Amino acid sequence: MSDSPITVAIERRIDPARASVATSWMQAGTDLAATFDGFLGSGWVRAGEASDLWYMLYRFRDIATLEAWEQSEQRTWWLESGRPFASEVRVERRTGIEGWFDASFGTRMDTPDAAATGPIVQPIPAAPPRWKQAVTIWLGFFPVNLLASWLLGFVPGVADWPLVTRVLLTTVLLTPVMTYLVLPWVTRLLRPWLQR
Repeated sequence: MSDSPITVAIERRIDPARASVATSWMQAGTDLAATFDGFLGSGWVRAGEASDLWYMLYRFRDIATLEAWEQSEQRTWWLESGRPFASEVRVERRTGIEGWFDASFGTRMDTPDAAATGPIVQPIPAAPPRWKQAVTIWLGFFPVNLLASWLLGFVPGVADWPLVTRVLLTTVLLTPVMTYLVLPWVTRLLRPWLQR
């Protein structure tokens, strides 16, 4: 798992009166991270024009390169420069297929006295058993694959394609649908059962 790319999602509260400064600050953090080995990309969005919640994502090649960024003097300086107007609310790390099933690698909740006591770190629940993960994936994959196969049956000539070409087409079409839509939805729906 340590060799898997790791995505970090950070939720921050930003002082709305400092939105223009915060915009430059967020971009500066992205630019700094991009200079580190293993950096695979990042981005940030606001929850809404009037919202004080801002979200940042960044991805590194593996845990070692992520930790090099997270423990760097540059990141420490950058975070310190944003302290007057930005506070971390939550941090989540996700990796690989188990990222669909893990609650997170860690969640930090800042409190008013976080400077004195440190952030609250919530316990990390274990990933569900593999058999539950397999059932969850199947429950998402079967209906989506069935629907896609049925719909492709209406496309003239597809039935005459070689089996390898048809399977290639369906996997290319269904992989993003499963990754970004179906599996996150199914795992949210089944979370009580998965974590039992």
